[in-house]
This record gives sequence, C-alpha cells and structure tokens, in this order.
Amino acid sequence: MIIELTDLAVSTEIYATDFLAKETGLSKSRIKTTMTRGAVWLKSGNTSKRLRRAKAKLIPGDLVSIYYSQKVLETVPAEPILVDDQSIFSVWEKPVGLMSGGSRFGDHCSINRVIEQQWDRPTFLVHRLDRYVWGLMVLAHSKQAAAHLSRQFQERKTTKIYRAIVHGTLEEERAIKTPVDNRDASSIVKPINPGADTSLVEVSIETGRKHQIRKHLASINHPIVGDRQYGSDDTQGIQLAAVELGFESPVNHEWKRYTLADSKQPGMHRQEAK
Repeated sequence: MIIELTDLAVSTEIYATDFLAKETGLSKSRIKTTMTRGAVWLKSGNTSKRLRRAKAKLIPGDLVSIYYSQKVLETVPAEPILVDDQSIFSVWEKPVGLMSGGSRFGDHCSINRVIEQQWDRPTFLVHRLDRYVWGLMVLAHSKQAAAHLSRQFQERKTTKIYRAIVHGTLEEERAIKTPVDNRDASSIVKPINPGADTSLVEVSIETGRKHQIRKHLASINHPIVGDRQYGSDDTQGIQLAAVELGFESPVNHEWKRYTLADSKQPGMHRQEAK
C-alpha cells in the first residue's frame, strides 16, 4: 500500500496526527510510526523538514506531505559495524541495504538515522555510499566536525579506494574521465587479478558523483558483476565495496587511514542480492 500526498494545506490549528489521519484514513498509531520513520514532511515558510513529533501542532499556512509505503516502513534496517569511535566522528562498515540519508519515504533505514537513534548522539552525513555498495563510511557527531570533514570531501583531499569484480578481462590500468550527469568525474581503475570471465579491480576516485564507479566501468565495457542497472546480467548483488578511507581527523588534524578486512572485500566476500 502506498499513499503519496504532497503539500496538503492546513487551514486551522490542529495536531499533525489528527490532520493526517483525516486526510489519509490511516490510524493515528500508523501515522505516528510514519512520522517517526521520517516519511512526513512539513513546509513552513521557506523551510522544509521531516516532521517526526506526533504531538506537533500545525498552523494555518503550513503545508504537509506524506509518503507512506507499507513495504518501506516495515523494512528492518541492516546493522552497521563500528570500526572506530572518536567521539566527534565515527567510522563504520556500512552493509548492503543500508542507505545514506534516506528518501522522502523515510530515513529509518539510513546509516545516519540508525546511529543517531542507537547512540542518542547527533549524526551528520559527510559523504555517501550507494545503497547496494558495502564498506567504509565516516559520520560526524558535531556541526564543527561535519564542516571539517565535508570540506575535505568537497576539496578532494580525502582518499577513497574501492574494489570491484567486473565482467571481462581487464589487464591494464585505465584512467576514466567521462563526465557523469554533465559534471566532471575522474576514476583510476587498476587490475588486481585479471581473469578470463571476470577481473578483480581497484578503483580510486577524485570525484564522488552518483553511481560514478558503476557508470565508468560500464562505459569501458566492464560492468560490475551484479550491476543489472548498468549492463550486468548476473543476478547476485553488486560486487563493489569501499575498502579504504583516508582523511584528516577533526580531533587532532592527524591523517587517519582505515581499511576493510581482506575477508570482507570483493573476491573473498561474495555479496548476495537483496
């Protein structure tokens, strides 16, 4: 069941649960769950944000949107694995299925929301991994740390290395500069273990465009195994992982370098489709 109602106008002061129950026909308890899991949005003046508080009062002029998907709301988020906790930032192994930042249909299955709720600590995204990619992510736990880390990613001062299993034999290093979504994009692809049918490769990126690695590898006729969106006919999960992450610590400005255990990297670890 999906209900998608946008910019519902509020004409009188009313509790959000009462307003949405009347507009949707959903029970108040179902509305509360939908709000808690980030699928209700409030537009008030020039600001738009997720509306989570069940007892929030709406006033005339407010615009409310609800994106109710029973399937999404009932999804149980996969559990990330803690790598390092430095108080104002933390590093995690993000599993396949966990999102970065959520969507309009909710954010309870996003890594930042999962950690925020588990730790009762403010949690900020500073970079992203595709939902179907696994590996290393850093999260910030203060606005100052978030600004410090975000600036490094924006200025391309971080190290981001991935490994993937691709179709075909790739024996030589390739530099791919094909724009992604009309924006400059740069990936360096190095063969690690070329094979007759598939090859294990390492990819370092300077830019972080959406699906950049997946698009770039497909553009040279070596789509990632399991990436049906960009040319693979393999039905297993996408064989792509973030295996190394480096950045300057916002704690003491020392360089921090994290690597994913060999046993969890593509080639040793086969990710199943979900």
